[in-house]
Amino acid sequence: MSSRVGFFVGLLASASMANAQLVDHFNPPRGDQSQDWGQLARYHGDNQRLRALRSEAGRVVFFGDSITEGWRLAQSFPGKPYVNRGISGQTTPQMLLRMFADVIELKPAAMILLAGTNDIAGNTGPATLTQIGHNLQAMTELAQAHGIKMILCTLAPVSDYTPTKQTARRPPADILRLNAWIKEYAAKSKTVVADYYSALVDEKGMLRQGFADEGLHPNAKGYEIIKPLAENAIKIALKSKQKK
Repeated sequence: MSSRVGFFVGLLASASMANAQLVDHFNPPRGDQSQDWGQLARYHGDNQRLRALRSEAGRVVFFGDSITEGWRLAQSFPGKPYVNRGISGQTTPQMLLRMFADVIELKPAAMILLAGTNDIAGNTGPATLTQIGHNLQAMTELAQAHGIKMILCTLAPVSDYTPTKQTARRPPADILRLNAWIKEYAAKSKTVVADYYSALVDEKGMLRQGFADEGLHPNAKGYEIIKPLAENAIKIALKSKQKK
């Protein structure tokens, strides 16, 4: 009896694998997260183009979610070899999946990471502070292991000043907890911090009026506020000695 069961199990396994195999070239349907949860297809073509070029001195990858994706780096940092690898809606586990393809293989001198607000919002399910921290730590250690200087950004505050209320999905207390973790970990790991939160928060603990049109994503004025913070953090990181 057991041999017959084994025979049928083998048949089922063979049938299930009939249409599955390793592929020689990565080409998933763009935007289909059922086949590409980490959205590796988003920058696949541009990554191939950059890898074919000689690596630029001082290349920096801006890595994160929609706040990064929406930043027009060429306008804010004209002439700088800065690469935008933000994807709207992403959480830290998704970004961790993208580290090799979208950061390490581009051989940047540094990366600047802004991540975690969508974890708090539960975009890919509930997450604990420890889980988010583990993902941030993993990305930091991967970067450092490959000779890439790391910059961690504190999360920007959100506000309820506009018709779109933001604090229900992103409670200010949770943003403060994650920012405290980022600063503590950065001190332990000797990682540079760009403190966006302090530059954008008002006396009520919310994102200052006029710097985000819907209380979450910086507008042009908001990006102008954080631009010098990013510039200074990059300068410090590139001058620092690689952590042993």
